[in-house]
Amino acid sequence: MTALPMPKLATDHALHESRVLAATQSRADLRIAAIVPRGEVIRNFVHSGCFEQIAEECELSLLSVIAGTEFEGLAGSLKADLHSLEPISERWPVRFLREILDMAHGRWLWSEAAKERWRIRDREAQTLRDKTVRAIKKSMAWPLANPFGLDLLSRAERSSSRLLFSTDQYAELFRKTRPSLVFNGSHIHSAIATPAVQAAQWLGIPTATFIFSWDNLTSQGRITLPYDYFLVWNNNLKRQLLEMYTWIKPENVFVTGSPQFDFHFRPTFYKSREEFCSEIGADADRPLILYSTGMANHMPGEPQIVESIADLLLEYPEKQRPQMLVRVYAKDLTGRFDELKARRKDIIFQKVEWNASWLTPRSEDSYGFVNALRHCALGINIASTISLELCMFDKPVINVGFDAPGSNNLELKNALFYSYEHYRPVVESGAVQVAYSLNEMRSLIREALVHPDAAKGARKRLIKNMFADTLDGQSAYRIAGRLVELASRERDQGFERNN
Repeated sequence: MTALPMPKLATDHALHESRVLAATQSRADLRIAAIVPRGEVIRNFVHSGCFEQIAEECELSLLSVIAGTEFEGLAGSLKADLHSLEPISERWPVRFLREILDMAHGRWLWSEAAKERWRIRDREAQTLRDKTVRAIKKSMAWPLANPFGLDLLSRAERSSSRLLFSTDQYAELFRKTRPSLVFNGSHIHSAIATPAVQAAQWLGIPTATFIFSWDNLTSQGRITLPYDYFLVWNNNLKRQLLEMYTWIKPENVFVTGSPQFDFHFRPTFYKSREEFCSEIGADADRPLILYSTGMANHMPGEPQIVESIADLLLEYPEKQRPQMLVRVYAKDLTGRFDELKARRKDIIFQKVEWNASWLTPRSEDSYGFVNALRHCALGINIASTISLELCMFDKPVINVGFDAPGSNNLELKNALFYSYEHYRPVVESGAVQVAYSLNEMRSLIREALVHPDAAKGARKRLIKNMFADTLDGQSAYRIAGRLVELASRERDQGFERNN
């Protein structure tokens, strides 16, 4: 894979506005504007204490997609200014260029996940019109799937975005609040954040973002916005980021760990086994098997898979029979497990504490999840980040590599997930086992319950290699400290340039 350059964004106009803004700032002024484009950002940066620490050291503005008294209360407790992050429809040439750029990036990257996304989009084009449009877009993206073409598309996308911008509301907000740094808490699932980040960049305000997950660079789309600073989980993500985007300076990428894991290493979140089992309605004297479900559109047939595994547990003597605890993916609002939940009382469905209206986690959900990980005997899922979290607690992990009969198709099989670039090393490490049939699942469950320490060394090595020393419950505070440091540095450099 050949790395590609990124065009320099700054214009004379942006530099002029930056100097004007910097000149109005005194050394005492320090403000960070944090963008909250999705619910997980609340978990990562609000519940973890990251934004709280920032608010103690400087002024904090929150631009949030979330409304309502619950989030307003959180913002109030932080003494942060709260502003609404509004959906803004950008003009069609900008949207079109971004789509072609994303397609060209995926074709250039051509990871296993990118190939799968390509096939899924082909399959979704059902009508003659859709197939024709898809073919035209592919014919445009293919010749540009190279460093030169991507550079050309990036320049065109940036120019069109600036020329055809839809609103000046965020630029007005930043002129008023004068942040030293704008931080986007999720770089990838945040189209709603794009106008705000762009406004900051056009004003010459430095921007930073957090690489949301370990699969984002190889499994998700292109990073369109040229942020100044990046915060990442681990050194492997840093390496991937620098290989894909050579315009990023190594000294501007910081390995911080991820706040989503901080809760696992804070004893204040721990409950006794008896208390936890009482809450979920489980027998504390029998083992728990935690099944974590995935997204309905990516993993169809999971209700049947869950039931088939629950049937395997019925083969055990009743007094020693493992109990199946299911955590349904928080954003799965399809109700696909409702019938199973009503019919199979032997399967325990843990209440997932998320606000369904805004798809945002409540703070109490971290208690439920942490203790499910702590008190289960083993965990089962389909290629999930939860596999890593189970390994953090030294729990055996079984991944589902088979499909429910008749529920999948040739383009979307569960076994494909284990060929993805981010997940393949996990399987190869020996820290997890993959069951490619129900019979294999039966054997692996029995083995895990009888010999839970069989892969103990592999789990320990995987976690050490992936996270080094960042699993200490302090990632949120490292990020807060880094953002305040960057904001302070940028403020002081801007002040010096203008005096």
